[in-house]
Amino acid sequence: MANRPVHFIWLLDCSYSMQGEKIAKLNYAIREAIPEMRSVAHDNPAAQLLLRTVTFSSTAQWHHQTPVPVDDFTWQDVQVDGMTNLGEALHLVARELQTPPMPQRALKPVLALVSDGVPTDDWKAGLKAIDATPWGRKAVRVAIAIGTDADRGVLQEFLGNPELQPLDANSPKQLAAAIRWASTAAVKAASQPVAGGDTAGPGVTMAKQPYAPPVLDDDDDDDVW
Repeated sequence: MANRPVHFIWLLDCSYSMQGEKIAKLNYAIREAIPEMRSVAHDNPAAQLLLRTVTFSSTAQWHHQTPVPVDDFTWQDVQVDGMTNLGEALHLVARELQTPPMPQRALKPVLALVSDGVPTDDWKAGLKAIDATPWGRKAVRVAIAIGTDADRGVLQEFLGNPELQPLDANSPKQLAAAIRWASTAAVKAASQPVAGGDTAGPGVTMAKQPYAPPVLDDDDDDDVW
């Protein structure tokens, strides 16, 4: 049987509050996580892992618009610019979670949201657009809060599951750990068919995610944002 695609989409906050060490560490952490994602993909040969990225600041745009197989993916650093238009980014992603363009035989997509602040547009309308799509309801969702100013309430609503919590990344070390985890555990969860099979296609309400977020340890000598 041909392998089934897993679409992994990063949604990255690139507002001005991310400038400096935050954006540098985010770029580094994702770049370093790519080999681990390849390893997970190779361990799940029935799934084809495809990556792309949306950035949001004063506007939202595709940083990598065409889905790229993880073996061919090269990270291109993102830059900071402006406000925090999360809602616009969610609308962009929602358009990709219809069938088509998503193939009927795809496995659950992964939506990984990283933010350090508060949205400056109508993010709830964007989230409703995600939830209104068949694949959006099935998606494995991960949220990473960078620093203490991140709006955890927004990230919690994005997750759409009261049993899950955003990951706190209050230092460079914690951010790197969160990115590594999001890049691997969520892919593993998405690559596994749900109980009873996953052949009926999209259209079910998102159930409890088959993973447990880690506790991110930190040490006293690491810089804190």
